[in-house]
Amino acid sequence: MASTDRHRRIVEAVRVEGRLGVAELAALTGASEMTVRRDLEILAGQGVLERYHGGARSLLLRGEEPPFALRATENSAVKQRIAAEVASLVADGETVVLDSGTTCLEVARTLEQRRLTVMPLSLHSANALTAAPRLRLIIPGGEPRPGELALTGPLTESALAALRFDTAVLGCCGLTAADGLTAYDLAEAAVKRAAIASARKVIAVADAAKFSRTALAYVAPVTALHTVVTDDRAPGEEVAALAAAGVTVRTVPAG
Repeated sequence: MASTDRHRRIVEAVRVEGRLGVAELAALTGASEMTVRRDLEILAGQGVLERYHGGARSLLLRGEEPPFALRATENSAVKQRIAAEVASLVADGETVVLDSGTTCLEVARTLEQRRLTVMPLSLHSANALTAAPRLRLIIPGGEPRPGELALTGPLTESALAALRFDTAVLGCCGLTAADGLTAYDLAEAAVKRAAIASARKVIAVADAAKFSRTALAYVAPVTALHTVVTDDRAPGEEVAALAAAGVTVRTVPAG
C-alpha cells in the first residue's frame, strides 16, 4: 500500500474510532508497527491526530475537513485530469475566479501558461500563478484560513461583488443533487456564493468521493452550476440527477 493511501486509511480509522493502537493500525494497513509509528509522527505533525504511547487519538471531528497537506496528496492524478478538463473549457482572454482547495490548485497550475485574467481565492493558487508570463493576476483582500490559505471574510466578498467574471471554478466538500453544493467552513461557503453571483458561467470540480458527502455549510443548489467535472467513479444515479437538473457533467478517467 502506498504511503498516501496508508495515511488516508489511518486518519479515517482513527477518526471513526476516536483512538487506535499501533498494533491495530498495523493489522489494518498491512504495514509493520515501525512503519505505522513513522506514519503517526508525520500525521501528528500535520495536526490530524495526536500521538500517545502505543497509539493515536483523532483531533478531527467526523464532520471536519482533513488538513490541506493531507488532502493535497489524495487522488492527485485524478485531480490533474480534472484540472486539464477544466482548462479546456476556459478560452484565452477570459476572466476567471478560481476557488480554494486542492483540485482548484491543480487548475491554477494548468492555467499558468494561458492568456487570462485570474483572481484566485487561495494564497496557494496565487503563489502558483505569480510567475505566469501571460496571465493577469488579481489578488483579493481577505483573511487566509490557517493551512488552507483560503481567503475569506468581508474584504474577499467585497472584491467579488465589485467584479464580473466569465467563469467561476469552484471546489466543494460535498455535492449531491438533493443537497446541492456544500462546504465545511461557513466563511468559505459565503465566499463561494459570492463567486457564483459574480460569474456568468460556473464550473464545479469534484472527484467521485465528494458525491458521498454533504458538509455542514450550504452553498447553492446544483441548478446554480453550469458544468460539473468529475471522474468516472462518480455514482451513476447522481450523474443522472445532475443531468436532469440541467447540469452538464464531464468525466475523466479515474485510472
